[in-house]
Amino acid sequence: MPLPDGINLVMDKVSHLHQITVDHLRKYDPLVLTISVFGGTLVYLKVSRIYSRSEQPLLKRLRAYAFAQARKLPFVQRKIAKEMAPAKADILKSIHKDDNDRVFIAELPKKGKTPVEVQQLATQYDAYGRFDVSEGKVSGTVYTDRADEHLEMLAKIYHDYAYSNPLHADVFPGVRKMEAEVIRIVLNLYHAPAGSSGSLTTGGTESIIMACFAYRNLAQARGIESPVILCATTAHAAFDKAAHLCGMRIRHVPVDANCRLDVKAMKRMITNDVCVLVGSSPNYPTGTIDPIKEISELGLKHNIPVHVDACLGGFLVPFMEEAGYGIDLFDFRLPGVTSISCDTHKYGCTPKGSSIVMYRTQELHHHQFFTVPEWSGGIYATPTIAGSRAGANAAVAWATLLYLGKDEYVRRCREIIKSTRVIAQGMKKIAGIKLMGSSDVSVVAFTSDQFNIYAVGDLLHKKGYNLNTLQNPQAIHVCLTYNHANEKAVNAFLADVREAAATVSQSPDKGKGSATAALYGMAAQVPDMSLVEEMTFAYLDACYAEPPKQ
Repeated sequence: MPLPDGINLVMDKVSHLHQITVDHLRKYDPLVLTISVFGGTLVYLKVSRIYSRSEQPLLKRLRAYAFAQARKLPFVQRKIAKEMAPAKADILKSIHKDDNDRVFIAELPKKGKTPVEVQQLATQYDAYGRFDVSEGKVSGTVYTDRADEHLEMLAKIYHDYAYSNPLHADVFPGVRKMEAEVIRIVLNLYHAPAGSSGSLTTGGTESIIMACFAYRNLAQARGIESPVILCATTAHAAFDKAAHLCGMRIRHVPVDANCRLDVKAMKRMITNDVCVLVGSSPNYPTGTIDPIKEISELGLKHNIPVHVDACLGGFLVPFMEEAGYGIDLFDFRLPGVTSISCDTHKYGCTPKGSSIVMYRTQELHHHQFFTVPEWSGGIYATPTIAGSRAGANAAVAWATLLYLGKDEYVRRCREIIKSTRVIAQGMKKIAGIKLMGSSDVSVVAFTSDQFNIYAVGDLLHKKGYNLNTLQNPQAIHVCLTYNHANEKAVNAFLADVREAAATVSQSPDKGKGSATAALYGMAAQVPDMSLVEEMTFAYLDACYAEPPKQ
């Protein structure tokens, strides 16, 4: 059957174009053509990798690159150093402002101090702190009431296990058992199936890094050379840290008006390189729970593991249903969920230094392990980043879970969430204040369209509050703990926010001149984030520095 005239015409033109190309290429040496194709391919791959390394718009990256190159010029370096010197001095001064005696121990004493002398010095250092945690003025940070009976028990447990190390399970079988029991207790709270497994880590960041490390290893076993983490813009920065440490890429999914991960956007961003989908329960900035059920379904459909970050609400969300608050499924009852991170040292009320990373199967957990079978020092195998681990951390976590028990966790959950929702409703009645997110668990985030919210935060800071500053967009949040779970603390907070908001709204500049507003305003305008990093380095350096003389 003859082809239509239109198709014949197109084929003739293609054939003619092909002949012109062949005639043109005959002029060149085949070796030159081969090298050109090979070199061009390498350049393309290199440029593609550079382009995909960041989500920033190309123009913004070019501007940042130009700024970074300009910073290398000596006169520019001198100018920047001169401008930043006062800010660095202010940072050093602010870090040490509570150090009243300005005595810094930098060398071992020739003769050891007595226990009484050491305890007196420790008490003196403890008195530096000026924030009243028990009055509910500190966001997050200390999640329990620090009852004497609890602390006395922990002191005895710590005394007995201070030098234990789970790395040596044969020497310390008791602490090995404690660690295993803590992990299994938490796995059961999250309805983990038979064959599930997990590890005790030093905190949420390590739990997240371990999960990403496992999925990096799984992806490479599947032939994925450049694994990608897919998470919301509101996901914890520990995922960025994990990507950096594990040599992975990370892509951030936008959120909806309620600060929940946009599942449709996540679906569009899935590629063959994605090795894990992440949902938060809840996220840190606004306290909103991502649509975990829908993320789980995406994971099943595309055969991609799903990690649920429950670090913040880890010992609230499992008890919400029993406490009388409805909550969608978020744990291992969803078949697509393959791992969960949960901090025991937040609402679990254990001392700092314990978190759990959980896996649906032992096989997944194995991808987290690290071994060197042929090391000259013997077969080396560790489940987490650390080799030696503080057995005392496992012991006091174990003791706290047994001491408080399920009924007390449910009661505390009920009181914390009740107080959270009272504050959220109260904030809606304050002129100029606008809520961010839905305060699904224990966080109330707020901003303003009428004045600079950072100025409100600065005024609250002067009243003794220690709140969390958010950005992109500008906002503040308070993370409620058991110390906030009472009518007095709730009413005082709402009254103080109302007063601060009224003061800022009546100011001529609407708070634009506040210290925090100026700092974040400057940071937002800097094209090269290395300048902002330099200031954060100055802060971290100041934390380890000797106090400046008064």
